[in-house]
Amino acid sequence: MGLEKFKEQYPFVIKEKVQWGELDAFLHVNNTVYFRYFERVRFAYFEEFGLLENFTDTGIGPILASTQCRFRTALEYPDTIYIGTYITNLEEDRFLMKYGIYSENQDLLAAEGDGFIIYFNYKKKAKTLMPDRHLLALKKDFA
Repeated sequence: MGLEKFKEQYPFVIKEKVQWGELDAFLHVNNTVYFRYFERVRFAYFEEFGLLENFTDTGIGPILASTQCRFRTALEYPDTIYIGTYITNLEEDRFLMKYGIYSENQDLLAAEGDGFIIYFNYKKKAKTLMPDRHLLALKKDFA
């Protein structure tokens, strides 16, 4: 899979450099860091589509219910990576985010995973429906 194909599959992409401090004793990126990469693209996506707007006032927003990763190859330093995402299974109170991490040095998909996102009222500590403006923004991207 080349970079262009990766970007077709994962249309929302951020670009980052692998940091020396992300390596473990075996000199590859520690497996926990892949979840940080997923978190970075998830929050960039949330910001892009306005899913964090008015959170302070309403207390309603997305929360990660579960996540997983399939490690396909070890990432090393130095490298430039592309972290991509898209959503699927959009419902009124939840959606699934698919993730991919592409290594520029290795010219391949280094990892893939997903995150199950639900909408949560942090003030009431209970699941809730997605605000209409969030659902509309995601439907536009989903189409």
